[in-house]
Amino acid sequence: MRLIAAFLKMIRLPNLIFIALTQVLFQFCIYHPLYLGQIQPQDTRNFFLLVAASVLIAAAGYIINDYFDINIDEVNKPDRMVVDKFISRRWAIAWHFVFSAIAILLTMLALPVLQKWYLVLANIFSVAVLWFYSTNFKKKLLIGNIAISLLTAWTILLVFFSKLSVSDAFATGFHGQPKFFRFAFLYAGFAFMITLIREAIKDIEDMPGDEKYGCRTMPIVWGVNATKVYIAVWMIILIAILVVIQIYVLQFRWWWAVVYCFVLIILPLIYVFSKLFKASSIPDYHELSTRTKLIMLTGILSMIFFYFYL
Repeated sequence: MRLIAAFLKMIRLPNLIFIALTQVLFQFCIYHPLYLGQIQPQDTRNFFLLVAASVLIAAAGYIINDYFDINIDEVNKPDRMVVDKFISRRWAIAWHFVFSAIAILLTMLALPVLQKWYLVLANIFSVAVLWFYSTNFKKKLLIGNIAISLLTAWTILLVFFSKLSVSDAFATGFHGQPKFFRFAFLYAGFAFMITLIREAIKDIEDMPGDEKYGCRTMPIVWGVNATKVYIAVWMIILIAILVVIQIYVLQFRWWWAVVYCFVLIILPLIYVFSKLFKASSIPDYHELSTRTKLIMLTGILSMIFFYFYL
């Protein structure tokens, strides 16, 4: 049981559930209401194969990250280490390759490969990015943060592009497409920005270990204060966009959705913003990182409203 618990900790089970939940909500609360009566019987089967592929790619990414981060984790989070403590490095790398291979196979089974070859290639690229993130990108200024933020947005865009061809996805005359397009890129954009914010906060939290082992992350290169300004700018942009969207949504009289967004997304963002410049210790930054992750969750859960409104 202890080994199973360690394995689930290594693959970050709560994060994998979050990824699956994001895709499930997008499928059943946005795609299904918009395309009611047009959905093919095999669509649901193929969708769940894509969800499994996304979860396995993420799990493989977490494993390889822990594999290459042993020295840094001994400084930053010694009590949360799994690789080389409960699971050997050899088994960790084996699980990484097994999960990655199965994920690509599932992607190929879920999609018509000849028509959607670019999505298979995109998931292969995601596996490669996670490898290079662990070995190189995360130690560089901004590159690692942008890579992870793009991959987070991709969990939504993968589902979107699996439904439509590229030409249909961007064709304004496609039936039901304009709303589907807007929702897909709205939530992908939210995921991208909130992840950029959280990754920068985590960089400050992880400074001791990163600095010891020669990483060139934002707070190390620019300094903590400059990194806080960077985070604050993204937070202001995100809050402003969300407020504008709520004002736009009011014309449809979606009162509960607007109240939800203000109370559980915008106000918590304002709270994190207010605490950002006061934070000075690792526990402070850990709290901000945790709250940002909760905001991401409440943002994704807002898709539920569209099951009733669309």
